[in-house]
Amino acid sequence: MEPRKESHRSLSLFVTSCVFLLCVGSKRVSAGDCPADGRTWVPNGDKCYHFVHGEEDYVKSYTFERARSLCRGFGLLTIQSAEDNDFVIKYSREVWKGVVVMWMGMYYDTNSDTMRWLNENPVTYTNWESTGLSDLLPTETCVALQGNTGKWENVSCSDDVENGVVCEAAQKAETPRQQPNALISALVILSVVAIMGVSAVIWFLHQRHNLGSSVFTAFEYHPPFRVLENDQSCLVEAEETNSVP
Repeated sequence: MEPRKESHRSLSLFVTSCVFLLCVGSKRVSAGDCPADGRTWVPNGDKCYHFVHGEEDYVKSYTFERARSLCRGFGLLTIQSAEDNDFVIKYSREVWKGVVVMWMGMYYDTNSDTMRWLNENPVTYTNWESTGLSDLLPTETCVALQGNTGKWENVSCSDDVENGVVCEAAQKAETPRQQPNALISALVILSVVAIMGVSAVIWFLHQRHNLGSSVFTAFEYHPPFRVLENDQSCLVEAEETNSVP
């Protein structure tokens, strides 16, 4: 019974070790998701975009302030790379018919004399249609994206109207999940193999011990048959009786 007890203790220790290693060696990962507010959001990179009106509304026009209000708590379109610019242009052609000009969430910052995004992020990418000077007052300068060329142009924040509104939201993080580390998983697998090997050796020794006991039992020494003294007396009397004429 001792080998069995030892095997049970080894298996219990192995299970405890596996649970500990998986808990300690896990890493936190998270996946992004777009807002669930009943509107259609399109994910791209780490952002989500909502194209405000469908193809039947391409003739509508919106002021800059009206465009901002349509986003309802989210920001107007910002573009940080050529990939972002290309995605918005290509997708807008699937949503709208005709030539669409989209408001962008950019303004002229008089404190720094530079263009900035409304979310206060620095401008790291531009795609201006012209590098010439604008006739607009700095405080009246906003930016629109041309749907047919993908170029940016300066427009008036108060006087101009555009027919495209794209809202933007950062992908929100989901509840972090636990994902086992590859190294820890490999260690667990090796531990399984080692425990199986030890268990096999213990089982073999246990079976060998039981087999040896049965062999010795089969060859156990038995003394030769011995006649009891009473039986011997009976035999002597019988012989004497037979010898009397």
